[in-house]
Amino acid sequence: MPEFTIGVDIGTTGTKTVLVEVGAARIVAQATGETTLYSDAPGQAEADPEQWLDNVHAGIRAVLTESGVAAGRVGAVATTGMVPAVVPVDLNGTPVRRAMLQNDARATREIDALKNRIADETVLGATGSAITQQSVAPTALWLRDHEPEVWERTAHLVGSYDWVLMALGAAPHVELNWAIESGLGTLDGGRFDPMFAAADLTTDLVPQALAPGSRAGELSAAAAEATGLPAGLPLIVGGADHVLSAYAAGVNGPGDWLVKLGGAGDILAASGRPVVDSRLYLDAHPVPGRWLPNGCMATSGSLIRWFQTLSGGIDLVALDNEAESRSPAEVLCLPYFLGEKSPLHDPDLRGAFVGLDLAHTRADMYRSVLEAIAFGFKHHTEVFAEMGVELTRAMVTNGGSRSVLWKQILADVLGTPLTPIIGHPGASLGAAVVAAVGIGMLDDWDSTQAFQTLGEPVVPNPHHVDRYAEAYTEWRALGDVLTPVSHRMARKARS
Repeated sequence: MPEFTIGVDIGTTGTKTVLVEVGAARIVAQATGETTLYSDAPGQAEADPEQWLDNVHAGIRAVLTESGVAAGRVGAVATTGMVPAVVPVDLNGTPVRRAMLQNDARATREIDALKNRIADETVLGATGSAITQQSVAPTALWLRDHEPEVWERTAHLVGSYDWVLMALGAAPHVELNWAIESGLGTLDGGRFDPMFAAADLTTDLVPQALAPGSRAGELSAAAAEATGLPAGLPLIVGGADHVLSAYAAGVNGPGDWLVKLGGAGDILAASGRPVVDSRLYLDAHPVPGRWLPNGCMATSGSLIRWFQTLSGGIDLVALDNEAESRSPAEVLCLPYFLGEKSPLHDPDLRGAFVGLDLAHTRADMYRSVLEAIAFGFKHHTEVFAEMGVELTRAMVTNGGSRSVLWKQILADVLGTPLTPIIGHPGASLGAAVVAAVGIGMLDDWDSTQAFQTLGEPVVPNPHHVDRYAEAYTEWRALGDVLTPVSHRMARKARS
């Protein structure tokens, strides 16, 4: 009998692989490979699928070697990743160009064109999301118009983690939440034909949608040789990274919510009913009958990495130490360096630092970056409140949650205690648990609680809460003032 499963997360900045001992509810080994982000023009965000696959092969070999677990004791592999990244593939499943990531913002004209052809209310009611830079149909139109030779070779559009599972041996498919968030799938798992018609796309462009826990195929002989796992191993559909990260963190009942500090910034809340609002997204919870209204900001950890590079590559811990002694909100940053997704849905927004004088230092600017991302999360909590979504038990996960300063700023800005999930590898753990459910090693979708270790809550600093409340109001006003400037600059860059 198998005792272990493997979960793989195709992230914006890296690929994470975990080996989980299911019965003991513990991670026995994990590995990470870095991912190169390509931004060849303003608003563009791409990655090389072959680099993802190399990372997956190396990551699986690494966790088997590190743990000493025999490959035959592994029961299944499941994948997760960013949504909805777009991988155009040919009839053989081979990518015909680099992947266009979920924060890519090039298809602005195509978004406007589709909005003129199909009513937002129609799209929102059927898919749970409006037409935004998150939508895949505008990306398809951009490819067709700007890269006709690539489009000619494109047989399917699939997601990042769908393609990795296909490269390991699965049949062509997309995961349910990729289909929903792409705007090409309906909340009940069907195709949204009006969008295909509005974009003049054939419905076979997107393969069948499969729910988390579905068996998509078996590990091929070639993938077995590359990974060290046995051929024929079940390949299980995982899910969207933000969904599975929330699932593994215990965001399962009404009132549970999560701030996920990855390359992009995610905020998710559990709901017993589908909650539709044009400012946010709606995903199906892995547990049938539950839903996850959520938001995703275009930049979070990716903006921090950009600032780190701009600062000469200084260690992030050193930057935290410098910034901790600086006063709150001395400088205001607008974090729209790749436009913005929710809740503004404006790919033509641009980043800014405002309030600088010669007394300010790198530390002030870095702190303002952390604060800007926290303000973005606060903006989302206001929208949740307007929608009637309960927010009571807050948690924080992913790479950024290791920063004590960032967590404290988040708690201060949000005005609520934040409970860190200790040692939580994020969505990769969720994928490993889903793999176990998919092959019957676990029969309870709520089994994730056994895998969680909670840290001490980060409590808001009362001396900073009021200052941040005032600064948030200034930040929102600053965004309104600079929006027309950003739009003019974006139009000029495109011309």
